[in-house]
Amino acid sequence: MPQATVHLLRHGEVYNPDGVLYGRLPEFHLSELGQEMARMLAEHFSARAAQGANIVHLVASPLTRAQETAQPIAEALNLGITTEDRIIEAANYFEGLHVNKGEIFRPKHWPMLRNPFRPSWGEPYKVQAARVIAAVQDARLRAIELGGEGAEAILVSHQLPIWATRLSAEGRPLWHDPRKRECTLTSVTSLVFDDAGNLLRVEYSEPAAALLPGASSTPGA
Repeated sequence: MPQATVHLLRHGEVYNPDGVLYGRLPEFHLSELGQEMARMLAEHFSARAAQGANIVHLVASPLTRAQETAQPIAEALNLGITTEDRIIEAANYFEGLHVNKGEIFRPKHWPMLRNPFRPSWGEPYKVQAARVIAAVQDARLRAIELGGEGAEAILVSHQLPIWATRLSAEGRPLWHDPRKRECTLTSVTSLVFDDAGNLLRVEYSEPAAALLPGASSTPGA
């Protein structure tokens, strides 16, 4: 039996009619569909708890969309929400701009595109992975403290930090094509640890897959 599991949960769909890269901007709330996704995730984790999963710790990024995704889970599992700055969205130079080639490839932005491997337009992938992994390890230890052997924690975060963390955990290069991230809205990337705190495996699931058709696909959201 694994000592602990930490689930990295991506938030639900955001109300973003202007199609901007909202990044760390405040007051971007879940859409009606995003709220439905959050409720479905709450039902998913409630069902797991009813089947014996020992989910004892709930953490969320400080951004509104993450907090709103965590709330139904908190109510369903009777858990408080711990706010964790280290799992916030990645910093991005293009924050607040419309996400399209016409805008991003304007000459004034060219200096920010000089190194896609870092990437030069935002927070380095390795920095994102390092901060989230540190938060994951703290959540793992807290879950064990609260629930003992087999305890589980949920961290509600954002697509890019989750994906960078998964790539790092699996020993893969951090540079990637954003269109090929396996991290849909309200997907669950689970890091399963042994009793020495070593990563045993990474699991991935999409409990709200039925709600994904037609959902927003704004990159970096």
